[in-house]
Amino acid sequence: MRLKEIRTQKGLSVPQLVELSGIPRRTIQDLESRGDGRVSTAIKLADALGVTLDELCRDEQT
Repeated sequence: MRLKEIRTQKGLSVPQLVELSGIPRRTIQDLESRGDGRVSTAIKLADALGVTLDELCRDEQT
């Protein structure tokens, strides 16, 4: 998952992404370190970041 990469490219802090997405801070931090989670959470984050689910979840090498 490219969550941290996309978030930082857009100049967003974790607290800002929490506000935009409604996803708890701890969940975002876990996703950034682990890289996997629920699809429903990923959809909310993709919407908040203005990217597709594919862009968020696929590594660029794939």
